[in-house]
Amino acid sequence: MRLVAEFKIYCDSLPLVDVVAAVPDARVRLDLQYNHGKRPLFLITVNGGSEQTLETALTDAYDVGGWTQIGQAGDTRRYQIQPALSFEEQLGDDIDDLAGLEELATADAFIDRITVEPDGWRQTGWFADREEFSKFSSFWQHNADFRLDRLNRVETPEPPGEGLTNRQYEALRIAYERGYFEIPRQVSLEAIATELDITASSVTERLRRAQTQLIEETVATTWPTLPESPQ
Repeated sequence: MRLVAEFKIYCDSLPLVDVVAAVPDARVRLDLQYNHGKRPLFLITVNGGSEQTLETALTDAYDVGGWTQIGQAGDTRRYQIQPALSFEEQLGDDIDDLAGLEELATADAFIDRITVEPDGWRQTGWFADREEFSKFSSFWQHNADFRLDRLNRVETPEPPGEGLTNRQYEALRIAYERGYFEIPRQVSLEAIATELDITASSVTERLRRAQTQLIEETVATTWPTLPESPQ
């Protein structure tokens, strides 16, 4: 049973945390480039924040050996970073089980997103089964503060829209093609009802059910559970 998990590791010693702490309004995504010797290079994608402040923080960071801006498009900048420290030097004072950290690299898991935050890393990862995820979460629970935000079973999804009824699909298609969802609207609800030969209230119901179905099949699967509303 494959799993996808979203979680936060609170650890001030993780790479680039100090840099992001200096530019808290920047959003920084980290990718590792493993084909560059023993220690992978870092590739970060930065949105927002002061460019000058960020680059000053990179220059001053104790764990950055060098950096190069390799591209910019609008407010998005990309940097390649040479780490100044080994993992042992970076984390040795805070993590007791460095051997266990190395073992995680061989686990049946894939971390496909790392967001660097001022107090740690937020990650999304795919795990072969619950046992593999337990190894990962247990390590970080022992060595740092770990918070699980989402854990879902991965199944083969149907293409978005497969859960719609034929009537919902027809109503959604006509509403879209006639310009009902444009701003401003190009067609009235009553006109769509006439074309479908149903009442306007029936059109509203079909569109709402169709939109709810599409939301549940797509973006809703990525949202963490909301806290209970106060009574």
